[in-house]
Amino acid sequence: MSDCIFCKIAEKKIPAKIVYEDELVFAFEDMNPQAPVHILVIPKKHIATLLEVSEEDFQIFGHMMKTSTRIAREKGIAGKGFRVITNCNPEGGQVVYHVHQHILGGRQLRGTLG
Repeated sequence: MSDCIFCKIAEKKIPAKIVYEDELVFAFEDMNPQAPVHILVIPKKHIATLLEVSEEDFQIFGHMMKTSTRIAREKGIAGKGFRVITNCNPEGGQVVYHVHQHILGGRQLRGTLG
């Protein structure tokens, strides 16, 4: 999608601090971190919201979760704990309409968003 900021980041048209990349997903540091570790994991395929995930996309979402736990281990937050969040639509807190997971950790998280 030509106007999607996350698509542009995945295509490396916009710079980001890349944490991980493979054929299905792309992970980078959040530009406005809410915790000492705040990484976004996105599918390379543009999917606007969780409501648009099809059965064909299930492999991608399983891979996103596997990637999130891998990153948590690599960043040293897995042992003490971390949070993985996916927001959906405005009242769910979604701001960028390219589905993504937030990995948050590195401090005691409280409430629903850290």
